[in-house]
Amino acid sequence: MKLSNKTAIVTGAASGFGAGIARKFAAEGAQVMVVDTNEEAAEAIATEINGFWRNCDVSDAQSVQNMVQSSLNRLGHIDILVNNAGITHLPGPMEDISEDDFDRVTSVNMKSVFLTAKNIVPHMKHRNMGAILNVASTAGISPRPNLNWYNASKGWMITATKAMAVELAPHQVRVNAINPVAGETPLLKTFMGEDTPERRAQFLSTIPLGRFSTPQDIGQAAAFLCSDEASMITGVALEVDGGRCI
Repeated sequence: MKLSNKTAIVTGAASGFGAGIARKFAAEGAQVMVVDTNEEAAEAIATEINGFWRNCDVSDAQSVQNMVQSSLNRLGHIDILVNNAGITHLPGPMEDISEDDFDRVTSVNMKSVFLTAKNIVPHMKHRNMGAILNVASTAGISPRPNLNWYNASKGWMITATKAMAVELAPHQVRVNAINPVAGETPLLKTFMGEDTPERRAQFLSTIPLGRFSTPQDIGQAAAFLCSDEASMITGVALEVDGGRCI
């Protein structure tokens, strides 16, 4: 029960890695606010883990502000923020990616971190405590061809994590990131362009441990980094990637 009596907001928590994080946090004793645009799936996860849920577009300032206020009303305070919500574009040459796709990737993957920080950091600074976890990607360290602007957004997220960590350390707010490799999530097909045995084999050949990451893998790493067991860890980008970045 390493998160006993903790409260947490997890964005993009209705499926994939976010759902894995929400489930693990609840199993470790945390009260969790499940945040997603998929209301039906968010409600299902919240019901499963005896938590709360809220519809939120993390790229919209008013939506994030409303979500944070609702979370404070429900949870009383916020100990942990997990910026997990993220999207990608279909693989393709960088010059062929549409401006709309670029704007959507940067809004969801990057602007969301700015908006949640703007609304939650003052609360954590006032309490002189807190943990923020940004779910980045191995793409931010070892980019795959044709996922160009997604790669760039995750590289930005890693740098933002380190910048946040050094600025918030005097306020006892820790900020870390985790870098999953491609996993069994709804985004896998988009990453690969098509979900075929051949494409899966091609992706798996780049992962030394020979398998995709799972929501459980990411949940376990997230729970550790957000717990008091990691009280001396801030500004790291932990690779949970089966050796992909070696």
